[in-house]
Amino acid sequence: MKSIQYIVGDATYPEGEGNKIIAHICNDAGGWGRGFVVALSDNWPEPEEAYRQWHRHQDENDFALGAIQLIQVEDDLWIATMIAQHGTHPAAGLPPIRYEALESALTSLAAQAHQLQATVHMPRIGAGLAGGRWDLIEPIIERTLCKNDLEVFVYDLE
Repeated sequence: MKSIQYIVGDATYPEGEGNKIIAHICNDAGGWGRGFVVALSDNWPEPEEAYRQWHRHQDENDFALGAIQLIQVEDDLWIATMIAQHGTHPAAGLPPIRYEALESALTSLAAQAHQLQATVHMPRIGAGLAGGRWDLIEPIIERTLCKNDLEVFVYDLE
């Protein structure tokens, strides 16, 4: 089993050669505009446009908790938007993160990453605005990506 490699740097500039996927989580409310997505939109408009269309037409597609949308933004780079937050604010004492949805999305991501022969790069998904606990998120990443022999890089900004 591979282990998560922690890097000090910017996840929007993934390190290494070959195909790469930048993974992040989003909410099921159609909100895009705070947190890591701002950095994504500063670099590539396509993921935000695709997410908004995906949400807008959710009655005709698979938009829901646990779903994933993969958008190619460069020859060797894709953005994986994973729906793993219910709403954007805590409700009834619960943070927006939905760990089961994250696990489902990362399982789908593992299959996509294998198909593309890609490494996976991310900030500490779910541990920021989503209100999740990294000590719960890290084992999910290990179960879904690392155990499937994928190289995973988690970035912490300086």
